[in-house]
Amino acid sequence: MQACHDLVVGGYELVCVSALRAEFTQARLQNLKTLGFPIEIVVATGNDVTQLSPKASVIEKLKPVAFVDDFLPYHRGVPHGVHKALIRREENGSPNVGPELENVNSQHLNLREFANWWLAGGAVKSMFTGGKT
Repeated sequence: MQACHDLVVGGYELVCVSALRAEFTQARLQNLKTLGFPIEIVVATGNDVTQLSPKASVIEKLKPVAFVDDFLPYHRGVPHGVHKALIRREENGSPNVGPELENVNSQHLNLREFANWWLAGGAVKSMFTGGKT
């Protein structure tokens, strides 16, 4: 949670794009607020993963600087120009392995690590190394 607060202090607005049904949007928002996350907007997408992530069209409309998710298939179809950061899961039984890893711009052990890296200018640095970290 502190990582989220640090990103907000750093000037970023956080939006939760969640692969859940629309009727659960308010419940997710309330849960995040109860837990102390600095998030005011939740967008529900449903969870049908096909050739594209169910989140891709929402990300295209929001035009964020970064999309951070812990499920590799949700990065499918996220537009170029949006930094795609993958929060790694355990590899045993995880969908976060294989050739699709080439589609993300950075990988991190957890959100804290991503926030530290991002706020330290890691995304800018990665542009000069081919976008991979």
